[in-house]
Amino acid sequence: MDFFSLVLASFIPLFVAIGVFGVVPIFISMTEGVATADRRSLVTQATFTALVISMCFVFLGKEIFLFLGITAADFRVGGGMVLLVLSISDLISSTEPRRRAPSKQLGVVPIGIPLIIGPGALTTLILSVDSHGVLVTTSALALNLVIVWVVFRYSDLVIQGLGDGGAKALAKVSSLLLCAIAVMMMRTGITNYFETFHK
Repeated sequence: MDFFSLVLASFIPLFVAIGVFGVVPIFISMTEGVATADRRSLVTQATFTALVISMCFVFLGKEIFLFLGITAADFRVGGGMVLLVLSISDLISSTEPRRRAPSKQLGVVPIGIPLIIGPGALTTLILSVDSHGVLVTTSALALNLVIVWVVFRYSDLVIQGLGDGGAKALAKVSSLLLCAIAVMMMRTGITNYFETFHK
C-alpha cells in the first residue's frame, strides 16, 4: 500500500472513534450562552489539548506496553472490549446532552478530553501506531483534528444543516461502526494469539 492508502486506513477508524458529528450537539450544549469569540477560543484550546494528549500516546504507547508487559495482541483484545462497551452504551443510551456551566477549563476538560479524544480514540491511536507506524498515524490524527476544529468552529451551521434528528442519527451510525471495529480488533488480537502459539 502507498502512503496515502495507509493514511486513509488509519484515518477512517480514528474518524469513527472520535465521532465528531455525533458530539457536536454536546459541544453546542456545553457552550450555550458563550460569546462567539470565546467559543472559537475554546475550540482552539480543545483541539490543542486533544493533540497533546494524542501525541503522548502515539510516542509513549509502546514504552507503556513494555513497562507493563503488554503485547499488541493483549491491547487489541482489551481495547476492543472497551470500544465494544462504549459503542453499545452509546447505541442504547439517550443522546440528550447534559448541560455544563461554561468555564475557562472547558476547552481542556471535558471538550478536549474525553469529548474529542476519549478512550476509544486513544485505543485506536495506539493500535494504529502498531499497524501503520508513527508517521502514518500522526498524519491521520492531524487530518482528523483539522476536521474537528472546522466542524466545532462552525458547529451552528453543521447543526442547521443536519438538523437535530440528523445529528443524533449520525451519532448512532458512528457508534454502530465503532462496534464493528471493536469486534474486528478483538478478532485480530485472538488470531494473533493463536499464530504466536503455533510458531
